[in-house]
Amino acid sequence: MGQPHPPFRFTKSRRLVRGVRRWVTAAAGALALTGGLVAVGPQASAAGLTQVTGFGSNPGNLSMYAYVPDALPAGAPLVVALHGCTQSASDYYAKSGWPKFADSYGFALVFPQTTSANNANSCFNWFEPGDTARGQGEALSIKQMVDKAVAQYGSDTRRVYITGLSAGAGMTADMLAAYPDVFAGGSLASGLPAFCANSVSTAYTCMYSPPDKSPAQWGALVRSAAPAGTTSWPRVAIWQGTADTTVKPANATELRDQWTDVWGIGQTPSRTSTLGGGATLSEYDDASGEPAVQVYSLAGMAHGLAVDPGTGPDQCGATGTYYLDTLCSSYHTARFWGLDGDAGQEPGPGSLPAPSGLAVTSVTDTTVSLSWSAVAGAASYQVYRGGTRVGGGSSAGYTDTGLASGTAYAYTVAAVDASGAVGAVSAAVAATTSGYTPTCHTASNYDHTVAGRAYQSGGSTFATGSGQAMGLWNTFTTHTLKQTAPGYYVLADSGCPA
Repeated sequence: MGQPHPPFRFTKSRRLVRGVRRWVTAAAGALALTGGLVAVGPQASAAGLTQVTGFGSNPGNLSMYAYVPDALPAGAPLVVALHGCTQSASDYYAKSGWPKFADSYGFALVFPQTTSANNANSCFNWFEPGDTARGQGEALSIKQMVDKAVAQYGSDTRRVYITGLSAGAGMTADMLAAYPDVFAGGSLASGLPAFCANSVSTAYTCMYSPPDKSPAQWGALVRSAAPAGTTSWPRVAIWQGTADTTVKPANATELRDQWTDVWGIGQTPSRTSTLGGGATLSEYDDASGEPAVQVYSLAGMAHGLAVDPGTGPDQCGATGTYYLDTLCSSYHTARFWGLDGDAGQEPGPGSLPAPSGLAVTSVTDTTVSLSWSAVAGAASYQVYRGGTRVGGGSSAGYTDTGLASGTAYAYTVAAVDASGAVGAVSAAVAATTSGYTPTCHTASNYDHTVAGRAYQSGGSTFATGSGQAMGLWNTFTTHTLKQTAPGYYVLADSGCPA
């Protein structure tokens, strides 16, 4: 998974651990902490794969490559695919099978690429807090690639997905947690729970013996990383070989616990089925009866990405080290996300323009009222909260109900023509419901961070929102925190009257 590395850019504190990282790198050797995958030159490119530059400030020092089928219309989906350690964008493009379905189903592909300048084994830094938090490091670079692709290819912002292998899967989980407003779905091959690790030592722990947290504890890590008030979450597919000795199969169970908790559903499958390649599929449905989480367990498969070379419609990819001939994971993931055009998926944008003038007209503790300018030719409108459709109607206004008090929400709207084609989506507006009841929480510094009420940096703990220092990050130091607003906590050891 994520390999310790001499940092590309380091502060004084990072110099202190540089020697430790070199020792770990030497000890890991060819195994490369997350699997010694086939090395391909970092600037190599496969036929049809194009490097894209100028995609933003790029604080994570990544490269962007893209594959776009000929004559791809505006409004098509976008898939971001993250390679594993010592791999490159071109290697993942050539072996993962994704280009086949980009051609047949019609979507653009973005392949982010890291190098040894960032990490000794060219792994995405899934275990580094400065590279995984929203708005920071590699995570922000990947988000900037999405923005560039949307602008350049006209991709549908409601249908952006992300997938990855090994270290790429670890980063995928972190991206889904930090940017649930960007990604409609994710897929993790031989991956780990979001924010399972925040250092080299905890990375090893996660890989070989992941913490047995409760679903609520895992879910809290996601909720604390996401924007305040997030209520819409990505649909997640989890792929794991039962014979994986690099990322132990227990990680798939913890991933399942994390994302079913985020969705507010139980850990008992809604159904199970047997597929080819020794795979068992367990599905966990949301309240509407649609799968929100899928777990693919591949009997006897070691560490790697499941592929199935061949010309059949459900076959894909090429075998190689850590590309294992079992089942075409790209095919099943694409169908799970609805990229094959199954009924029930959101249609691509029609010809109607995005409604203008979207505004919040009023808020209460539990409602938000919106209005916008009518669009000529519109038969109705669809309203989205956090990217998920919540309602609509024939008038240029809507009231969203049943909301949580003191919570921030983001809304967009699209016009629908007489044929049912959904037009372009408007710019988003933010609304925060009124009212908030402060709450008090007494716990150890460790438990506060697990619950998202605090965060740790350099072995010390700080209150989320206020940033107040709380002392060492451990299970022995106890504080009382008072939540005074969504995502904002202050120390209240002297008394908490809430």
